[in-house]
Amino acid sequence: MNTKINIAGVEFKNPVMVASGTFGSGQEYGEFVDLNKLGAVVTKGVADKPWPGNPVPRVAETASGMLNAIGLQNPGIDVFIERDLPFLQKYDTRIIVNVCGHSEEEYLNVVDRLSDEKVDMLEINVSCPNVKEGGIAFGTRPDALYNITSEIKKHAKQPVIMKLSPNVTDIAEMARAAENAGADAISLINTITGMKIDINKRKFVLANKTGGLSGPAIKPVAVRMVYQCAQAVKIPIIGMGGIATGEDAIEFMLAGATGVAVGMMNFHDPYATAKVVDGIEKYMQDQKLDDIGEIIGAVHE
Repeated sequence: MNTKINIAGVEFKNPVMVASGTFGSGQEYGEFVDLNKLGAVVTKGVADKPWPGNPVPRVAETASGMLNAIGLQNPGIDVFIERDLPFLQKYDTRIIVNVCGHSEEEYLNVVDRLSDEKVDMLEINVSCPNVKEGGIAFGTRPDALYNITSEIKKHAKQPVIMKLSPNVTDIAEMARAAENAGADAISLINTITGMKIDINKRKFVLANKTGGLSGPAIKPVAVRMVYQCAQAVKIPIIGMGGIATGEDAIEFMLAGATGVAVGMMNFHDPYATAKVVDGIEKYMQDQKLDDIGEIIGAVHE
């Protein structure tokens, strides 16, 4: 039974990854999950300098999900290269570094610093606010997405995954913009903007007022967007958004995803990723499938 996938020339032992921001940089979950079992570890967002994140409270439970307004808190590229990367390199798993920034220059600084490091792929978080454009996220306008993607591709030594925001009118248009600019793959969906209010205190639950909604509540939206993008572009797709079981992962792959990422469920069950790997293998056995490629995009019209 072959569970290997290939994304932009990079081979993964299986399609299961972790969604950025839900798994730290691997050390935090190392005592629960054998990282060797995963197709890839996708790191928390890495910026060119330390980011403090948003004020607390910044996490809240919701029905079948959670809201977070962490604000991409991270210690910066220097600490990542010195502390986190050597840890990950000890394991037999692909390393995908999520890159964030407030300006094109900040993104490129991180991409350049990683050019000589043993990193398999870069995932670019375009949900960051572009400070030079009044705080509009890079990933909410096709022209802005095209520009940042094309500039990063000029600098990157590793294949580039553009992580798309669902907070747009036409996700397929965004996928095409990324592909036309040279992206090697896309990943989606990032969180959906949401809000929660405490009716007794009559106050916002999150200090930031709004946060990103993730978890099983958003899965139907995510599957639909992955399917739409799979119809619109030829580059590989990494699907995410509410994956909790092997069955969930298979649904994304049938919709057109080559790889899948487990996010919020890591908080609910630190063993979730390993269970998803096992679930995919069980499905393949039950369906008598020899190659996982037979699943990708195989939903019947």
